[in-house]
Amino acid sequence: MGGASAPPFFNFRGIMAKVKKTSGRLSIADMKKLINKSAGANVAFSLKDENPTEVDEFIPTGSKWLDGIIRRGKWGGIPVGKISEIAGLEATGKSYMAAQIAANAQKMGIDVIYFDSESAIDPYFLANAGCNLENLLYIQAQSVEFVLETIENLLANNDSKMLFIWDSMAMTPSVSDIESDFNPLSTMAVKPRILSKGMAKLVQPIANRDATLLILNQLKTNITRSPSEALTTPYFTPGGKALAYAYSLRIWLTARKGKASFIYDDKGFRIGTEVKVKIEKSRFGSQGRQCSFKIIWGGDNIHIMDKESWFEAIKSSENLTNAGAWFTLHYDDKTTEKFQSKSWNEKLEDEKFYNRIMELMEQEIVLKFDKREGKAADFYDVDNTEPEQYP
Repeated sequence: MGGASAPPFFNFRGIMAKVKKTSGRLSIADMKKLINKSAGANVAFSLKDENPTEVDEFIPTGSKWLDGIIRRGKWGGIPVGKISEIAGLEATGKSYMAAQIAANAQKMGIDVIYFDSESAIDPYFLANAGCNLENLLYIQAQSVEFVLETIENLLANNDSKMLFIWDSMAMTPSVSDIESDFNPLSTMAVKPRILSKGMAKLVQPIANRDATLLILNQLKTNITRSPSEALTTPYFTPGGKALAYAYSLRIWLTARKGKASFIYDDKGFRIGTEVKVKIEKSRFGSQGRQCSFKIIWGGDNIHIMDKESWFEAIKSSENLTNAGAWFTLHYDDKTTEKFQSKSWNEKLEDEKFYNRIMELMEQEIVLKFDKREGKAADFYDVDNTEPEQYP
């Protein structure tokens, strides 16, 4: 890809020549120094003292429940230094989640570069999601090649931390698509090949620069003649299968069918959507976990109903019991507090109540899964098939 300086050439023969000239056996430390000097960059590590692949920084998604199921044993989010995907059906809040993540990244001092291929993002929308427009660069995604080359150039020439958001990859054409006719067969598999090469080129530079690439994609129905495949793999994402290997995290958004997925105001107008979230892939030990929350996109107050979802997240806790319309919250000091679900947000304004809920959120969402307490059905959407049993 043009524009960016090429990475230093890895002179393997030069390394071997130096090794031959060195008498005696080289230690791990000596080999590390030799390889890093020849490569012109830190590419060799001693895993006893270093962990070059560890992710120690995550960008909050805007949903506490979702952050709690991304990373096993700890709170997570969108991993910094990695490539992630948020894919979803139509009107499941992909762009809103991206805007919320962008706003949270800015609070962490990360510059946001937003590629828009759908011409659907406007300043009003981003500002209402909490974004600082002065520190956000909006770019029209002209082609797949243009997006990849722009990311490569910025990685090579900008020292600041960056979050790249690509909205959406599915709607971004390749140069061949633009220059050819409307017959899909004329450019078949061109775009997946470009993306496969592009992701392979960007994985290491993104990691080395602590940059983050968040790709928004579409979920499409898997049309197959096999009933079993339709049940096990109901959806797929455009772009080719090779992309899945580049992702460290894949979040898939779906919704209930028909009217049941929408949220209405007191006059019957649609103002939001109830979204079901699944961790389709995770390199952080949480693949398959699920949660749900509501996104309000109507009116001026665009937001994820985050706090409302906490109640659902801790419902199964033994420290939250109910009798009829009343719930009882149990504290560690054996005291209790009664409330009704309709007063949930009001109760969260009380510091003692809020702190206890945060403790239960960590226990129920993060720690129980890490310690494998309870049943798998508490964390996954388990189907009717019998899984293999392992000792």
